[in-house]
Amino acid sequence: MPKKTQSKKQRKHRCFILLSGSKIGGAYSGQPEFGDRCHKGFADKKILTPDQKEHGLEYLAEYHQMSHAQACKVVGCSRTKKYYQKRMPTKDAVVKKAIEEVIGSSRKGRTKVIKLVQKKHPGLGDSKIRRVYEREGFSLSKKLRRRIKDNPANPISIPLKANQEWAMDFMSDALDNGRRIRTLNIIDHFNRQCKGIEADFNLPARRVIETLERIIECHGKPVRIRTDNGPEFRSKRFQWWMKNNHIEWSRIQKGKPQQNAIIERFNKTYREDVLDANLFYSIEQANEVTAKWVEDYNHERPHQSLRYQTPMAYAA
Repeated sequence: MPKKTQSKKQRKHRCFILLSGSKIGGAYSGQPEFGDRCHKGFADKKILTPDQKEHGLEYLAEYHQMSHAQACKVVGCSRTKKYYQKRMPTKDAVVKKAIEEVIGSSRKGRTKVIKLVQKKHPGLGDSKIRRVYEREGFSLSKKLRRRIKDNPANPISIPLKANQEWAMDFMSDALDNGRRIRTLNIIDHFNRQCKGIEADFNLPARRVIETLERIIECHGKPVRIRTDNGPEFRSKRFQWWMKNNHIEWSRIQKGKPQQNAIIERFNKTYREDVLDANLFYSIEQANEVTAKWVEDYNHERPHQSLRYQTPMAYAA
C-alpha cells in the first residue's frame, strides 16, 4: 500500500508528542504507556536533540499560545536559548579573510590552502581552517567522470572476404631503462593478416589516424573497424575521421574483451614472440624487430584457424 504523507504540522506534532513525553492540557501524564515507543528506558534517555527542541518551542508558541518560559519548561531547555547569539561567524571571520588572501584569483586545493594559511597564522589549526574552507564554499568543484553509455552486445563474426572488418587494440611494454612504450595492433578478421603494428612512447588519436591512413594506402579501406571503448577511439577527432571516410565503428561492450577475441589472441602471440622474448633499448629497435616478426607472421607462420595455412595463402 502507498505510504501516507504527513504535513509539516503533523510531523511537528508527532515529533513533539513522541519525543518530549508530554501533551498539552493534561491528556498525557508525562509517563509513557505500555507499548509506547519510548517506554523502555524512558527516564534514562535524552529524548530531544537541540534541533528538535527548537521545533517543540515553535510548535507550543504557534498552536498552544504558550509563553516562551512555559514552552521552555515543557520541552526542558533553558530560556536563554532564545536570546543566545552564536559567536562562531565572528570568530571565523579572521580565518575566512586569511583563506581569501591565500587563494586570491587562483585555484588551490584544501591541503595547499591549509599549509599556506598556517604559514601566515601558525596558531590556526587544521580542523578550523578545513571547516571554514568547506562551509564558506571555497572547495574546488569536482570534475564529474564522464560515464560511457553501454551499447548492446556486439558478438564477433568472421567475414567472407578481406577488408570487411578490421580489429585494433593497444598493448604496453617497457624499454631497458624502464620507460613505457605502447603498440597499436591492427589485423583483418577474414584471414588474420596483421595489417601493421605501430610502436611509440605515446599514441594519441592523431597518431592512430596517421597509422590507419598509411595502412589504407597499402591494403585498401575497411568497411568497419572493431575496437574497445578506449579514449583514443572515443575521441572526437577519431570519430570525425571515421565519419568522413565512411567507416563504421564497431565497438564492443564495456568489460567484454571476448567480443574482440581475435585480436586478443593475436596480442598473446605477439607478446610471447616479441615483447617478452626481447629486451629493447630504443623505440627504433622495437619497431625493427616488430616489422620482421609481422613479415614472418603473415607469410610463414601457419594458423590452426585457417586450416594450417598462412594468412596470405588463405587470402589467395
